[in-house]
Order: sequence, then C-alpha cells, then structure tokens
Amino acid sequence: METAQNVDVSSLSYEQARDELIRVVSELEQGSTTLEQSLALWERGEAAAKRCEEWLLGAKARLDQARLTGTE
Repeated sequence: METAQNVDVSSLSYEQARDELIRVVSELEQGSTTLEQSLALWERGEAAAKRCEEWLLGAKARLDQARLTGTE
C-alpha cells in the first residue's frame, strides 16, 4: 500500500501538493528527524513546491487565454 510519502509528487493535484508541503514543513520544524531524513524531507518539500508552482502557472495561462479570447 502506498503512503502519501511514497506517492510521486508529479501526480498530485494542487491541493494534495500543498498539503504535502505543509506536512513536510511541519515535520522539519519538529526537528526530530535524522540528517538523512531531513534531507529527504527537504527534497520532497522542494518537489511539492515545484508541483504547486506548475499548477499555479497552468491556471494563470488558462486565465490569460480566456481573457484573450473573451476580448476579441
């Protein structure tokens, strides 16, 4: 069974990636992980943040396109 920590970040929705980023930050802030675990969490957090950015850029592009087609 796949846990949320094992799911490929690139397959997450915006909301799932945002929630994963929040979870990672919370876990890092607790400071109860080893250095190796912290590095893995940091990398996962970076991937989740990138996924959120991809979704937001995609949404912006769709809005820009809708504005362009709506004004013609």
